[in-house]
Amino acid sequence: MNVARRFPVGAELTADGVHFRVWAPTRRQVEVAIQKESTHSEAYPLTAEGNGYFSGLVAGLTDRALYRFRLDGGPDTYPDPVSRFQPEGPHGPSQVVDPNRYIWRDLGWKGVSLRGQVLYEMHVGTFTKEGTWAAARRELPELAALGITCLEVMPVAEFPGKFGWGYDGVNLFATTRLYGSPDDFRQFVDTAHAHGLGVILDVVYNHLGPDGNYLEQFAPAYFTDKYETDWGKAINYDGDNSAPVREFFAMNAAFWVDEYHIDGLRLDATQNIYDDSPDHILAVITRSVREAARGRATILVAENEPQETKLVRPADRGGYGLDALWNDDFHHTALVAMTGRSEAYRSDYGGSPQELISAVKYGYLYQGQWYSWQDQRRGHPAFDLDPPAFVTFIQNHDQVANSGRGYRAHQLTSPGRYRAMTTLMLLAPGTPMLFQGQEFASSAPFLFFADHVPDLAALVAKGRVEFLQQFQSLHDPAMREVFAKPHEADTFTRCKLDFAEREIHAPLYRLTRDLLQIRRKDPVLSAQERRGLDGAVLGVQAFLLRFFAPNGHDRLLLVNLGRDLHLKSAPEPLLAPPDGTRWTLLLSTDDPKYGGHGVATVVTADEGWRVPAEAAVLFAPNTDVNGRVPAPRGRTKSKSKPGTEPV
Repeated sequence: MNVARRFPVGAELTADGVHFRVWAPTRRQVEVAIQKESTHSEAYPLTAEGNGYFSGLVAGLTDRALYRFRLDGGPDTYPDPVSRFQPEGPHGPSQVVDPNRYIWRDLGWKGVSLRGQVLYEMHVGTFTKEGTWAAARRELPELAALGITCLEVMPVAEFPGKFGWGYDGVNLFATTRLYGSPDDFRQFVDTAHAHGLGVILDVVYNHLGPDGNYLEQFAPAYFTDKYETDWGKAINYDGDNSAPVREFFAMNAAFWVDEYHIDGLRLDATQNIYDDSPDHILAVITRSVREAARGRATILVAENEPQETKLVRPADRGGYGLDALWNDDFHHTALVAMTGRSEAYRSDYGGSPQELISAVKYGYLYQGQWYSWQDQRRGHPAFDLDPPAFVTFIQNHDQVANSGRGYRAHQLTSPGRYRAMTTLMLLAPGTPMLFQGQEFASSAPFLFFADHVPDLAALVAKGRVEFLQQFQSLHDPAMREVFAKPHEADTFTRCKLDFAEREIHAPLYRLTRDLLQIRRKDPVLSAQERRGLDGAVLGVQAFLLRFFAPNGHDRLLLVNLGRDLHLKSAPEPLLAPPDGTRWTLLLSTDDPKYGGHGVATVVTADEGWRVPAEAAVLFAPNTDVNGRVPAPRGRTKSKSKPGTEPV
């Protein structure tokens, strides 16, 4: 029987019932067991197609029906590898889901492209006290008003237990029951679009979780021993019988875009997505996402530890066609600059002004140089990439959790340095990303949490402690005693945000809002042009960035992470204002409204430059009422009083 299907495998509603199709090449017989009552089911045999697939129609079956698969007549039954919902978790029955029952309101939504985006990484379970899609949806207007443009949602594929980060997902097509129903997720995305917010989803295509993963029951060929990952068996993208595996994961990428109107994906740990075939699976996934979007703009972001820039180059230049890469180099040097701690994978970073300038100008700091932490070369050339291709951040889920106690960056440094570094990140030409709560200096930690069965929980806790031992400051036995236990409920609940802190920490929240407004509205800072800026070191912990623009509308950003800096003379041409102008102050992080100590005079006619300690200061050339830079003026013999004229 030929049935028109939307996807190659899974359970799909038709006018006559539900059509099932599953790949089980090592099995002789597959039945679908339809749950009639809690203790009773009725089995229907599927037809072997002769190519490893089994399929069949169960007439009269409707939306929300519960089912499982029985293999070779055995006593056990298993959830569908392409289950769209697991109402009882990964070990329970699968549920038929009609993707058309939700009526979308975003038909005019055009999607999102990378340039101009401000990302916001969020974990649904801790973003609100309730930890649901419905609760998160209530906060979307505030995020949009703040200046966020695109949400990056941590993985939501079904995983075991009552809480977790989501990177141990096992039902890759099923949104976890912990956050709500599939339609709750759809409504979240729909509401985000209504407020002008894009939504990209973090997905894990390098391994599956250790508990509730039944794929091997259907086909051992899903996995391979040819490669290794730190978390479990590698996915078989290039070995024997890998074509259906490749189809499964490419289909998953398309599924989120098609059925949930997702605007793109963030691909976890792509260095562990192994594929020696001529057409790399990442390139296949990229094409699959673009096709599923049907003309809507989409964003594909990769986490890639070895910093392989070919991921974001087009196919005609040997690349895979993704859009952006997480820039760990920026984070590492920024954190060292803020905290002075250079350890573990940050041990090859000095946090110097030149490193920060180079990270802003060129993206990756390591583009093929020796990296002593790994005793090998790190990175690949990136000079040809545009700034938006680098996602820059000073917090993300991993880096906050890796502080040992889940401390956020503002808790590891001084308030002034944190404000200055926030300014650098949000005004730099890369694609900035905030981690949930960062915008208002949340006091909630973000710890590693995972609810597993006792034996597995003990192994996970042990592995977490061993991982953190690479940090010398966390190696002390006394420090290990205060580590939160990943499986304890309190570890999870402590991480939930308190939005009352938007008011409690209003100065920092105001700074974030103002910086994002400047970034959005200022034509120079929003340009994100390659080679559109230059920088210079001014002192041991101070530097400048000059953003160039046509017609002399440049911007100047001074960043000082150290003590007050006084330059009686300034033999640095990047400090010179455009001809015939003076620098005018646009923003200082030392402003009292941002929690600063007062806007000190930065430059005077007689005394040179005074750059306040632990602050960032932004300037523009003074302009006339029409926004034009004045023509050069002749010299005057009169002399303003110190501190009274523009810079």
